[in-house]
Amino acid sequence: MQYISTRGTAPELNFEEAMLAGLARDGGLYVPKTLPKFDSNFITSLGHLSYEEIAFKVMKPFVGEVFEEVEFKNIIHQSYSKFVHQSKAPLRQLSDKHYLLELYHGPTLAFKDFAMQLIGQLFRTSLSKSKKRVTIIGATSGDTGSAAIEAFKGLDAVDVFILYPRGRVSEVQRRQMSTPSAINVHAISIDGDFDDCQKALKDLFNDLKFRDKVNLSGVNSINWARIMAQIVYYFSSYSSLDLGGEKVRFTVPTGNFGDIFAGYIAKKIGLPISKLIVATNQNDILHNALISGEYVRGIVNPSISPSMDIQVSSNFERALYYALKCNADEVSRLFSDFALTGNFKIQESALNNLLTHYSSGKVSEDETSETINNALKKYNVEVCPHTAIGLKVAEDNMCDEVMITLATAHPAKFFKAFESSTGKKPVMPKSLSDLFNKDERITELPNNLDQIKRVILERI
Repeated sequence: MQYISTRGTAPELNFEEAMLAGLARDGGLYVPKTLPKFDSNFITSLGHLSYEEIAFKVMKPFVGEVFEEVEFKNIIHQSYSKFVHQSKAPLRQLSDKHYLLELYHGPTLAFKDFAMQLIGQLFRTSLSKSKKRVTIIGATSGDTGSAAIEAFKGLDAVDVFILYPRGRVSEVQRRQMSTPSAINVHAISIDGDFDDCQKALKDLFNDLKFRDKVNLSGVNSINWARIMAQIVYYFSSYSSLDLGGEKVRFTVPTGNFGDIFAGYIAKKIGLPISKLIVATNQNDILHNALISGEYVRGIVNPSISPSMDIQVSSNFERALYYALKCNADEVSRLFSDFALTGNFKIQESALNNLLTHYSSGKVSEDETSETINNALKKYNVEVCPHTAIGLKVAEDNMCDEVMITLATAHPAKFFKAFESSTGKKPVMPKSLSDLFNKDERITELPNNLDQIKRVILERI
């Protein structure tokens, strides 16, 4: 399996090379040169398998021959060994046609663990063979950072620097990043919003001299391995329902478009999905793009769903690449324009292609709080604000088809939003029991690329 850039000029890489590179050297994102195809018999065969077995079958074609079969199976087993639920991604039935896919049973209580734990094991295996050392830079609106630090802390061959927007993540998210004592992980708060952090990350990758000097790698959803790992739970959830080939809908709370794009790839390779529904908060660049055909960068407004406080969605580039029928030149032109002007118009044919697969909904702050409370009363389910946004959009889009809504994080990660919405405290997992007793290590920096570089060079 070979990987190519959405912008067309970076060299082709195999899976391992693309994983370690993160962002392509032409500024684009890696995608598979060809996609595997799974038929209905394959999907039926998954019905009685464990999550790990499904993961192996779904991901193996994307990995190719980079890792031997036994080796890759062991990587997968180690990746999900810290998940506290036997099913890893259990489905909870809410009504006759509506299910909640619980993706928060990993070590940091968020869906990012499914990909990040795998990437940690993949990096560990690859670097132990090559004897190389890498510097990982991540930007986070909350959950990616804690998942990355959990996956890479203590690993000798890796230094990890996570940029997060100061004051714009939940207290639990911040403490999960700042309390690990391993000397190879660094939480860096930036004076700005998530888009500032993400821009700094991309600028570091596009500075090829610096990139090569520190052997830079990335674990944001710009990294294809993140997308690959997230494809799995679309297959596992569908196969657990025994629907006999009937089509389903998925509603996905999303800011950076990675989680829902994984669903698109699942559909492309054979899963019977009729629609992927974007659920977004007041930072609605994705909703507006699908409604108007205009991709316009706005101002990030802080919300009670901070992981979605994003106005530049990296993985939308991958979605556009496929909507433009893999026209890398046009993708490169659009995003060059976007870097200069903060907007572009989507071609009508490309927009129609997007709307074949995606629809969207936007949820206000008041509606989010109301849905958190209603979920507790109606379903006896505690949900985080991001999951509540998904539930509201899903309920507005119910039809005769089965709907699966992705529950992206444990409500305890956003306990203040939960308490203010319900008047009650969420159940606190054991993993958070001593979090507030630990000392924090945080480096505060302005939104200045030179200062970020200086800190990285001083600490690697």
